[in-house]
Amino acid sequence: QLRLAESGGGLVQPGGSLRLSCTLPAVGRLDHYAIAWFRQALGKEREVIACISRTGKIIPYSDSAKGRLAISKDNAKNAVFLQMNDLKPEDSAVYFCAAVIANFGDYCPGFADAFNTWGQGTRVTVSS
Repeated sequence: QLRLAESGGGLVQPGGSLRLSCTLPAVGRLDHYAIAWFRQALGKEREVIACISRTGKIIPYSDSAKGRLAISKDNAKNAVFLQMNDLKPEDSAVYFCAAVIANFGDYCPGFADAFNTWGQGTRVTVSS
């Protein structure tokens, strides 16, 4: 079974930046999957941030994704990234990447139940 691995989380001061990575194992081909980033803060529901399709189309689902957070991918590295800038305390959460095989090019859902493969998450804490 395909398993994802997130990395890049940590403690950062308000206004700082982080780049999260989501890596697929070698047996999976990134250009077969739609990949999304989600986050879940303590006591809150899991929130979708953005999705990138197998063809590279980006759908920013949250208001944060349309400004300070940007999803990208590198097919050669089998990795998807989430660049987070101007971080705020309310960005503190566990960040997850999720994957689903995409049967057509621009398929990129915005809800958790559509994805069947998840990583274990990486924690981001924004605090001074």
